[in-house]
Amino acid sequence: MRATIRFALLVIALGLFAGIATAQELKVGDMAPDFTLKASDGNTYTLSKLRGKAVVLAWFPKAFTAG
Repeated sequence: MRATIRFALLVIALGLFAGIATAQELKVGDMAPDFTLKASDGNTYTLSKLRGKAVVLAWFPKAFTAG
């Protein structure tokens, strides 16, 4: 059982690091990659659908969290 959990954690960690390794750094003036997020108003927003509009992305930890 422990070996299975360790293997699963290893696979997850490798997947996360692989995603980080292939990410490219954005520079000033670069277009942001498309993403979809659920907002605090309950709606889901996709960046590409807001093209041509001003977009402000602000985030903060939920109340009573350590973040």
